[in-house]
Amino acid sequence: MIDLNYTFFVQFVNFVITLFVLNFLLVAPIREIIRKRKAVMGGLLGDTEKFAAEAEAKLANYRKALDEARMAGADKRTALKALGTEQEKDILSAAGQQAAETLKAERTAVESEVQAAKSGLEGRIGALADKVVAKVLG
Repeated sequence: MIDLNYTFFVQFVNFVITLFVLNFLLVAPIREIIRKRKAVMGGLLGDTEKFAAEAEAKLANYRKALDEARMAGADKRTALKALGTEQEKDILSAAGQQAAETLKAERTAVESEVQAAKSGLEGRIGALADKVVAKVLG
């Protein structure tokens, strides 16, 4: 059985003193470090959330600017394509007119050469006919 004599009270007082000393030397500083760490982490978490919100806003602005640039590029591409089509029509029209003029000039030149050849041959038809007849009969 347990005897309750003066040693029990001495050990109890020793335990209480040890408890206060350990609390003062170990537990209180660790609790203070944990409290400071919690405050720092809370501040860092707030900064992180603020940074994330700013990043989201900047990303949204970037995407908006990128969409606007894409639309402006598409509009410019459409305008340049229409301008190119118009210039193509002008160039093809000018080339067609030049081709028609060249063809007309060449036809006139060929026709004059044909007329010259006909007139040259008409004068020699009699002589050529005599040669053909001589070869056929001879």
